[in-house]
Amino acid sequence: MNNPEITPVAAQRRHTLFFLREFRSISPVFLDTEVDARALLAHRASAAGAGRRYSIASYLLQVGGRVLAAHPEANAAMTGGLWPKVARFPSVAGKLALDRRVGGKRVVLAAVLPGLENATLDTIQDQVDHYRDGDPDTMPEFAGARKLHSLPALIGRVAYRKVVRPLAGRARVLGTFSVTSLGHRPVDGFHSVGGTTITLGVGRIAERAVVVDGEIAVVPTFRLSLAFDHRVIDGAEAADVLADLVEGLAHYGNDQPVPAIGRVTEETAAR
Repeated sequence: MNNPEITPVAAQRRHTLFFLREFRSISPVFLDTEVDARALLAHRASAAGAGRRYSIASYLLQVGGRVLAAHPEANAAMTGGLWPKVARFPSVAGKLALDRRVGGKRVVLAAVLPGLENATLDTIQDQVDHYRDGDPDTMPEFAGARKLHSLPALIGRVAYRKVVRPLAGRARVLGTFSVTSLGHRPVDGFHSVGGTTITLGVGRIAERAVVVDGEIAVVPTFRLSLAFDHRVIDGAEAADVLADLVEGLAHYGNDQPVPAIGRVTEETAAR
């Protein structure tokens, strides 16, 4: 039997390891649901006809920004220890996970988009395009990650902790909620923890048989997951956030609501 090749972890992955170690104290609970994608796809198709492309992640960042602004208890962060403290932020910043290459190594990088409570979809998409199309080896926004890669591991871990631990600057460096999309691959659902009180995960859009107003229909849908830090909020608040996200995404751009899939009325909920 051949012996395995054993090598040190690539320096380009150090920021991920530092992140995972620093935020082990989060106590995540996971929710998920199905979202009707008809309104989003109609809006995307209309925009594409006018020469404008929007990503599903951009829709989620915009709707998420407005929902988190309406739920200030969830637009927050906590430090642990014997005397935990909570910071509630006056503005909403979304952290978007990106699949990029740094120094030839495939890694996850994070872009923070501020002011999402008022940002237009065009503004958000411009920022998303900037981070997705730019060169992570030279972009100034990723200079901090590159610096961590160059430091000895122990020093890098201390430096990372010094940057991300203070609550006052947490929104700037980590955002106030996180978004991860794997919809470009055959992934229906997944759950992750982005270091924020709320982390959203979105999978692929696919046509599925669902119940629409009491009848079977084929509708494009996607899974939306929400992980929340139970130290900061409870399940009822997280469920309200998820419900508002579904409402905003399923009815995006519609003056008239589309028929809901699997609608539960007050009467059926009481049974």
